[in-house]
Amino acid sequence: MIEAIGLAVAGRAGARLAARLGIHVSRDTLLRVVRSIPDRPIETTPILGIDDFALRRGHVYGTVIVDLTSGRPIDLLPDRTSNTVSAWLHAHPGAEIVCRDRAGAYADAVRTGAPDAVQVADRWHLWRNLIGAVEKTVIRHRADLRAPAASTDISDGTADHPVIPMVPDGRLTTRTRERHAAVHELHTQGMSISEIARQLNLDRRTVRRFVHATDTDELLATSRMAGATLLTAHEVYLRERFDAGCTDAARLTREITERGYQGSAQTVRRFLQPLRTAVRTRPVPPRTPSTRQVTMWLTCHPDDLADKDNQRLTDICDRSPALMTVREHIRGFAEIMVDRRGHDLAEWMTDVDATGSSALRSFVIGLRRDLDAVTAGLTLVHNSGPVEGHVNRIKMLKRQMYGRANLDLLRKRVIHLE
Repeated sequence: MIEAIGLAVAGRAGARLAARLGIHVSRDTLLRVVRSIPDRPIETTPILGIDDFALRRGHVYGTVIVDLTSGRPIDLLPDRTSNTVSAWLHAHPGAEIVCRDRAGAYADAVRTGAPDAVQVADRWHLWRNLIGAVEKTVIRHRADLRAPAASTDISDGTADHPVIPMVPDGRLTTRTRERHAAVHELHTQGMSISEIARQLNLDRRTVRRFVHATDTDELLATSRMAGATLLTAHEVYLRERFDAGCTDAARLTREITERGYQGSAQTVRRFLQPLRTAVRTRPVPPRTPSTRQVTMWLTCHPDDLADKDNQRLTDICDRSPALMTVREHIRGFAEIMVDRRGHDLAEWMTDVDATGSSALRSFVIGLRRDLDAVTAGLTLVHNSGPVEGHVNRIKMLKRQMYGRANLDLLRKRVIHLE
């Protein structure tokens, strides 16, 4: 029981768990019991997977070796150098297939320690390398990601801003109509202009203007023309300040008053109202996607892409012939990888050499340096998926050991924990 507890949760947590089960044992005893577990004999393993893991991230790394037939880890090595891995392969002959990442040290180790074994480059690492090349290409053409600015032309297409008439707001129209009706009703009763002005609390000149106006449209037109005449010299300035973000009518009135304006703030407010309405109703252009977003759109499965993202990607590719070509190359490589048509890789690389971006051509140069392993990885069913799973498992087991993760103890737990 002590051995099982030590393998499962290591020392400190194991001591707490054992105490709850009525077993009084120290954490050092638990670890000592785990270390004393005898090693299993390593039998001939025809299909191996190797990868590195961090004992101390950025400083100390080891190598895990996995039997891909059973999916079990069989050994942990103290480093990730070519000599150490090669010596292990010499000591344990019989490997026929070795799955690995793109690291050159592992390639040299297999070539030396198991020269007859077929090396298989992991497809996940190949795809990740391709994504890196695609991202570099997107960064180089990031100017093409921005959608063209929406046109602000009006009917004749010659003005930056539409001509906005000085239309009084609804309150002014209603008030003018009410006063016009009241003035004319009192005037028909025989009242003089002075009497109407006293009763309605209006200026005599205002009453006289209402009496002589046949209808309210005439009054509104007069107000409209007066306001337009007063603001004509300041319209350009008001538009520029509004576009710059200053939308406060009182502040703008003070500014143009200093420039010679003699009208009221109400006239300025009426002039700004259509501009505010245009801003509220103007469609908001979509935000320019980041290079990471576009890289993800280019490299994910088309069926997993949302319709709107697919449309945005199509628009970007229509604007950028370079990214359109990259999209076609990505699809070609994905088809080779998914269908395991490694024999088509040479033709794909030739096409990239002729029409691909500089980053993709560099990716192809790397493929050619490791061509046999890459072709095997794109042809055979074997891959390093189980190895990556055990690397993640090693990370979890290492965290449980609270910084006491020496290689021997970690090796016992990784290999013997079911």
